[in-house]
Amino acid sequence: MSHRLRHKVFLVLLGLLLFLGGLLSWHLFVPPSGTSSPKIIQIKKGMPLRQISGVLQQEGIIRNKQFFILMTTLFGKKRKMKAGEYEFSRSMSPLEVLDVLVKGQVRQHLVTVPEGHTLFQIARLLEDSGIVEKEGFIEKATSPAFIRFLGLFPPATSTLEGFLFPETYHFIKDMNPEEVIRIMVHQFKKVFGRDFSDKASQLGISEEDAVILASIIEKETSLPEEKPLISAVFHNRLKRRIPLQSDPTVIYGIRDFNGNLTRNDLVKPSPYNTYVRIGLPASPICNPGRDSIHAALHPAPVPYLYFVSKNDGTHHFSSEIEDHNRAVVIFQVQGKKNNLTKK
Repeated sequence: MSHRLRHKVFLVLLGLLLFLGGLLSWHLFVPPSGTSSPKIIQIKKGMPLRQISGVLQQEGIIRNKQFFILMTTLFGKKRKMKAGEYEFSRSMSPLEVLDVLVKGQVRQHLVTVPEGHTLFQIARLLEDSGIVEKEGFIEKATSPAFIRFLGLFPPATSTLEGFLFPETYHFIKDMNPEEVIRIMVHQFKKVFGRDFSDKASQLGISEEDAVILASIIEKETSLPEEKPLISAVFHNRLKRRIPLQSDPTVIYGIRDFNGNLTRNDLVKPSPYNTYVRIGLPASPICNPGRDSIHAALHPAPVPYLYFVSKNDGTHHFSSEIEDHNRAVVIFQVQGKKNNLTKK
């Protein structure tokens, strides 16, 4: 081969290498588009690489599914991509897309669990948000073995009612129920720390009883300034062995409650009927927030034994039964008549 021919061959090979290098660089680093509008894509468990690549190409996230398959295989990432809900944009390069899938940088959802929600309400909320299936969540939250595994102070019943802390969480779609519960219980443990445990000991009550009392306070009032007063009423009644007579505890013990609390409900024996049962109910009746837990352990220094709703979100407190009965007439009997008259 002559020197001139070798030179021509070299130039052709060099040109071919530059072309292939440019093509490779284009496929690796150049995004399909400059637009950054997000695309939500669900990668399901067990979805093969060919199907993942097809979905990405169909949604315009990558240009060529065959090249994406080749790139993923050559980089040894074929079995390292993780399932989940992802947010991509067409301004991402194929390498960036692959990196997100391998790292499992799935889309997070803010879910707010309100104070006072019951275990069943939380399960429904999480299912409606697409985080977990309701039945699977309830099954794990009522599993004695799983509750023991979590290392809580021993609850009296086989339920995590009261220990699923109400908070705003960052969850992802289709999480394992155990993982969701561990996150919520961990948050409860952070809130119910050493200070609260020591305060419970000083008051002569168990940590679980503190949570039960907090759950009742949570259901009785949403006003932070009233919680220590409600707490004082219940602490004073417990010391004198007077039934707590809390409607929310009775309601919790009624299966499929229809919204109408009757006299018959108030006299029917139940582990949660604090009209006929002296002391606390069998377990928490909801999942209380920090303010209610604090109030349960820091009752106001007042002698109150009674309170009645004033029908405006606040309560009237009394130390004597005569004062309480007058307040009931003023705020309940006359108040309801006045409301009927206005209508």
